Amino acid sequence: MEGPDIISITEISKDELKNLFNDTKKIKEELRHERALNYLEGYVMATAFFEPSTRTKLSFQVAMLKMGGSFIDLPPYEASSRAKGENFADTIRMLDSYADVIVIRHRLEGAARFAAEIAESPVINGGDGTRDHPTQAMIDLYTIFEEKTKLEGLSVGVLGDLKYGRAAKSFTLGISKFEPRIIYLISPPQLAPLDDLKEELDKMNTDYEEVSDLRDVIGELEVLYVTRIQKERFPDPLEYERVKGSYRVDLDLLSEAKDDLMILHPLPRVDELSLEVDNTHYAKYFTQASNGVPVRMALLKRVLKG
Repeated sequence: MEGPDIISITEISKDELKNLFNDTKKIKEELRHERALNYLEGYVMATAFFEPSTRTKLSFQVAMLKMGGSFIDLPPYEASSRAKGENFADTIRMLDSYADVIVIRHRLEGAARFAAEIAESPVINGGDGTRDHPTQAMIDLYTIFEEKTKLEGLSVGVLGDLKYGRAAKSFTLGISKFEPRIIYLISPPQLAPLDDLKEELDKMNTDYEEVSDLRDVIGELEVLYVTRIQKERFPDPLEYERVKGSYRVDLDLLSEAKDDLMILHPLPRVDELSLEVDNTHYAKYFTQASNGVPVRMALLKRVLKG
């Protein structure tokens, strides 16, 4: 994985993911004894976030600091040369001249790939458009690997916005590399997955089924991946109004679940996941969020130093 751009989870092999997870385990063990490591001393990372972010942006920045490197952060629109009319390509060229790696988030699908074509330094996709969020999928998969000690052969449910949600799509394609027993794609009919995702699953010979009601399959699941309905992704506000609040995971629903079910959520949440679930043994989403730093530490090390 030395030197490549990280644009889509589909471009990363199963073996590369397993190597990354083994590196993450080693880094977590080292962090038990050291507050910071020095693998990337002297390296500079640029974070270029053209969309709001909390976990992705901060965890990348903390990851770089804990690896002994440093970071520069693209200022908000009104405080940068973008307010003067600077185009996207020139912004990337400028960051490329300052940094050894660029982490980018953008509302337009394909922005990260375009940046990678321009920049000589590696580009890591921190989420673009409605399709790709590869590092979130890495964190999701690592959390399952850590909690269940395996990734293969699981019964998985992906709940929520499967039409516009990039985290859900990236996770679905990521877990498909590990030959799940079945993936249930659970959503209101208006947010059902588009053909491109299903075509990818067909190419991977993944067994999947589209479902509109979580209650129909909750008793079969070992992993439930919950996502919010993302208002900011909808081209038509009325479309969002028609589907908001159309599903909710709560204790009543979980009364039908297997004892070893684990619930993941990329966060932030709105009302699709009840706060009362937080104190159950099913809830693994805060562990998932905390894994963002060591997974991204391991990824930065592999991208910059192999």
